[in-house]
Amino acid sequence: MRRRQFILAVGGAVAWPLAVRARQPALPVIGFLNPASPDGFAVRLRGFRQGLKDTGYVEGENVTIEYRWAEGQIERLPALAADLVRRQVNVIVAVGGDTPALAAKAATTTIPIVFTNGSDPVKSGLVTSLNRPGGNVTGISLLAGTVNTKRLDLIHELLPQVASVAVLNNPLVTEGEARLRDLQEAARTLGLSLLFQTVRSEREVDAAFATIANQKAGALFVDGNPFFVSRRDQLIGLAARQALPTMYFEREFAAAAPPRAKTNSRRFNRSPRRRARAASAGFRGRAPWQS
Repeated sequence: MRRRQFILAVGGAVAWPLAVRARQPALPVIGFLNPASPDGFAVRLRGFRQGLKDTGYVEGENVTIEYRWAEGQIERLPALAADLVRRQVNVIVAVGGDTPALAAKAATTTIPIVFTNGSDPVKSGLVTSLNRPGGNVTGISLLAGTVNTKRLDLIHELLPQVASVAVLNNPLVTEGEARLRDLQEAARTLGLSLLFQTVRSEREVDAAFATIANQKAGALFVDGNPFFVSRRDQLIGLAARQALPTMYFEREFAAAAPPRAKTNSRRFNRSPRRRARAASAGFRGRAPWQS
């Protein structure tokens, strides 16, 4: 066989399976939108992938996941959401409070959106009803305002001698102000003084802990927030250095922290699997709230 004929034959052999593959249905694509960075979400991602596997989907085999991380820069979320819409994903999973979910909702009225937040999704404008969200948006609300008051009550129960509690919060989540109001009301009932510290960057976290030390707070309460997930090691190290009893919002913090750190995060660790079930419903042609 001549060299030219050989090359044509090999090229045809390679092109044939590619042509067959091109005729096969494309894999469903999940768009994963998050305001933080992937490092702090490794455990949640494992839970999410396991939830997909429970419904028969394995990343890289019969489903593709397109990740978009804002790396703590929430102003990037609208552009990232728009990019997922241009990618024509089958469903968008918006994790990390109202902000990514609202960005996704503003970007599309047709692609199903599954969110996780800590606020009332009706009040935040994500859905019209809790029972039947309607439209293309549904999700899981952790009702963090209610949970936060229980966490503060637990601090008071475990450390009755503590009179002042430092509260670390970040304005990343739109429902944050409402949470803090609820927390302040609970503190008045318990006779506690709250010392609020708002942080927006890694440097401000260090400064906040210096202020907390000067204020001689008896304990630390860390508000649930994707920003703090991505700063987990920094928070644990600073709290341990001050021997400051700390109430975190996720089990992973407490697992890596000194024994006095407490958590009520069992429900948080279940939510990634629930998101995955809702996402799989989205690309199976059902409304995600029908999952």
